[in-house]
Amino acid sequence: MIPVGELVTTHGILGWLKFHPYNPRTDVLFSVEKVYLQKGNDTATCVVEGCKAFKKDFLLKLLGTNSILEAERWVGSVVAVAETDLQPLEAGEYYYHQILGFDVFDNQGQWLGKVARIWAKEGGDLYVVTGSGKEYLIPAAGEIIEKVDLAQGKVVINPPPGLLDL
Repeated sequence: MIPVGELVTTHGILGWLKFHPYNPRTDVLFSVEKVYLQKGNDTATCVVEGCKAFKKDFLLKLLGTNSILEAERWVGSVVAVAETDLQPLEAGEYYYHQILGFDVFDNQGQWLGKVARIWAKEGGDLYVVTGSGKEYLIPAAGEIIEKVDLAQGKVVINPPPGLLDL
């Protein structure tokens, strides 16, 4: 299962939930029939009855969840989908979950750390790289990300002057 976001609150009285995606550009919930919810030790497989865009997030309706009280149960849940539900990518593309834990090197071969998480920001995504007691925020921009090697589990960056000093 691939986590794609979180249910952050209810919406209205008819059982809709506000879904905050980890990747704001995702459209995966429009094409899946089932989602997997996890909240603490409570898990469920749910059928998606409806999904629609709502401001910067989405609204999600689960089959059988028809009231605000039924929906409240899942607020705070992580929403995941089967990896097979993700759309196939073109050559050279990758999903973010694939690079979590990858080693990050600068273009001189110096190890900087590992990709710990990815922050989806309006101005562009940031790779949070932790290692050797330091944390780096690396913009996920073509000018900086020189190479992502899925086979070797590494990312090579070409940092502009001063980026690694922050």
